[in-house]
Amino acid sequence: MFKGILIDKDEAGYRAAVRDIDESQLPDGDVTVRVQYSTLNYKDGLAITGKGPVVRKFPMVPGIDLVGTVESSSHPDWQAGDAVVLNGWGVGEGHWGGLAQKARLKGDWLVPLPAAFTPQQAMAIGTAGYTAMLCVLALERHGVTPDQGEIVVTGAAGGVGSVAVALLAKLGYTVAAVTGRAAEADYLKQLGAASIVDRAELVAPGRPLAKERWAGAVDVVGSHVLANVCAATKYGGVVTACGLAGGMDLPASVAPFILRGVTLAGVDSVMCPRPRRLEAWQRLARDLDPGLLAAMTKEIALADAIPTAARLLEGQVRGRVVVDVNR
Repeated sequence: MFKGILIDKDEAGYRAAVRDIDESQLPDGDVTVRVQYSTLNYKDGLAITGKGPVVRKFPMVPGIDLVGTVESSSHPDWQAGDAVVLNGWGVGEGHWGGLAQKARLKGDWLVPLPAAFTPQQAMAIGTAGYTAMLCVLALERHGVTPDQGEIVVTGAAGGVGSVAVALLAKLGYTVAAVTGRAAEADYLKQLGAASIVDRAELVAPGRPLAKERWAGAVDVVGSHVLANVCAATKYGGVVTACGLAGGMDLPASVAPFILRGVTLAGVDSVMCPRPRRLEAWQRLARDLDPGLLAAMTKEIALADAIPTAARLLEGQVRGRVVVDVNR
């Protein structure tokens, strides 16, 4: 038996609770992992609270991230004792995830834990940090360099935003951090932000084109914020979009794309091919200052993940939340 958060939905309603789970209940997979840490991401918050249609079958163990040690494996790439990380692949949505003390998974979904990080640090990064790195890689692939101007990061005090600010600053970019929480200004400057932008400037419907302001962007919000970011992006600039915290809609015009040659680059972390995942983690090991992780991370126990999920959706959580599933 092991402990995990189990989500159920039936005539009695939708509920999540810490339960004792028998190992025989684990889903199919060729690698069994003894989990050390998981995380809380926006998607996990939606799954645990039931406020979004994330979970596709029941019962479900949530948690789109995990780090741990291989307990048993029939996959050729993994042996007992290997330290592994998992992000995405529909885990915590259609396949039992990381908010439990054990997980059974497909070995093809796993990547090795980089030697640069402890297990706790790997989850301080988690899907949020790995997604932030994918956004930075997309900016680089499209030729955005530090000398071209500011990079704006929306939702900057959240998980993706915090890591994006730290990464971009370390790489020499000038970062404008967008937040609706004025109290987080010092935190964001500690991570490397050069300036703070009030979210109120971007949430209302805007003009098809605004004054050219940014060379690139990392957007986690969507909706009017993404539309306004595109409208204020410089000629030839690149906007990476990886989230929908403000909505799935995009009330924009084609003006930035056909009059300024702006590129809108979608970034997906869930089904991202393995080679790009490995590249992202290798770059995180090189370009992310581990010393900044402590400032952006709070560690909680497994049972605390349920009330924290609600606070996360209400915008009351700064940075990253690491869950020690063994306490």
